[in-house]
Amino acid sequence: MIHVIATVNLKPGCREKFLEIFNANVPNVLHEDGCLSYEPCIDVDSKFAPANPDRVTIVESWESLDHLNEHLQAPHMQTYSESVKDLRISIELKIVTPDINS
Repeated sequence: MIHVIATVNLKPGCREKFLEIFNANVPNVLHEDGCLSYEPCIDVDSKFAPANPDRVTIVESWESLDHLNEHLQAPHMQTYSESVKDLRISIELKIVTPDINS
């Protein structure tokens, strides 16, 4: 199993539109082979870190890296990427796996 943490930095004021487009695509992704979870998260303002209203963190879980690669090539992901490209400034990806030696 792998987890993907994708931090999407958005142009100011674009979070609501981004989430509207993202959430419309979630059912497509959840029906993909190997998808265990796929959800957007927004910052919480706390004493630990200030919230950034122009950031969305996408947290995903996949059965394997092969499943993630298939996901990234899916036609609905190509459509989604095209739909949000003008809303984004940057994306940072982290792909991690549970430590099986713990």
